[in-house]
Amino acid sequence: MGIDLGHVTDSIEFQMSLLLFMALGGYLLSSKLRQPSVIGVILAGILIGPSALNLIHYTDFVASIGHIGAIILLFVVGLEFKLKEITKPSYFLIALGGIVLPWAGGYAVATLFGFPFTKAIIISVALTATSIAITADTLREMGKLKSEAAQAIIGAAIIDDVLALFALAVAQQLSHGTISTPEMAIFALKAFVFLIGGAVIGAKIITPLIHKIDQSAISEKYPDFIFILVMMVAFLYAMLAELMSLSAIVGAFIAGVSLERVQTMKSKDFRTGAEYIRIIFGSIFFISLGVLADFSNFTFNALYFALALSAVAILSKLIGCGFFARLSGMSNRDSIAVGVGMSPRGEVAMTVALLAFTSGVIEQPAFVGLIMMSLITTMVAPLLLKNVVYK
Repeated sequence: MGIDLGHVTDSIEFQMSLLLFMALGGYLLSSKLRQPSVIGVILAGILIGPSALNLIHYTDFVASIGHIGAIILLFVVGLEFKLKEITKPSYFLIALGGIVLPWAGGYAVATLFGFPFTKAIIISVALTATSIAITADTLREMGKLKSEAAQAIIGAAIIDDVLALFALAVAQQLSHGTISTPEMAIFALKAFVFLIGGAVIGAKIITPLIHKIDQSAISEKYPDFIFILVMMVAFLYAMLAELMSLSAIVGAFIAGVSLERVQTMKSKDFRTGAEYIRIIFGSIFFISLGVLADFSNFTFNALYFALALSAVAILSKLIGCGFFARLSGMSNRDSIAVGVGMSPRGEVAMTVALLAFTSGVIEQPAFVGLIMMSLITTMVAPLLLKNVVYK
């Protein structure tokens, strides 16, 4: 009886083992290059994806595992922050600077390359996003997650994600020729209610409930009970965020922040368990970004467009966010760190591009350009943070 190689390579077991094997390779490569692990892992994803060896495609399975990885990564990051540390008024100004300038710059580049108004608007929205996961993981690896710059980046990036989703809703309506003010107002209200309500409920209701359960007989009998409960809360918040038209990773981060004060006595430390899950699924998330980037049909025109878009993407965040960071009293180095740290577009811009492409709003050239811009900004930011800003 022969072995069906096609069946083997399509199996979940093969894909998981290959993804994790390549993640190990990515870590080794990053170690050799003395760069953040995210760089090597994304390169490993490109290697096994459609751009090179074509062993794995961005299937529903890969997308789902990567999505879980992003949720867990932001939940773990959220556990490191208190709500008051990321809600300073200056962070809103930083976020606003990171929305307005990239939107204008993205629209200008798209228009310059001949894209019509409806497509240029969507392209510009992709530049407004910020991938919290990329910068947060890099800063965590460098031991800078508790720095003033990191707090500003995280706080502003959360606001950025909300504003970027708001901008996407506006752009989609503009592409259809109409804007509904009531719909925009409802979106803003839902975002506000979720962010504030989620944090308060987590801190005032869920945290005391967890402490009470931790002291009960059930936790004594099953020390992993609290860990399961906490992870359920993380995914519940992620789901509720999506129901509110927000990003799931924003919900996961708010869950982490709201449970920051949880300390267990009888139960196993849920933070340790969450960290182990983050290592596995977070690695696959970064691999999936490389798999998603398909350069097999890349043209020179698409390359020029992607390079121009990437340059504007990095400079617009550096100037827009860095200026307001400096204005708020941060040092020059921290202000530059904020600007650089806000520049990765990562999975957020890729998701916007994928939604626009699958719905027919943009075609292949714009889609490929946006994917490459996302990849370039995702890889350049960690390099700059480690080798220039915090050298």
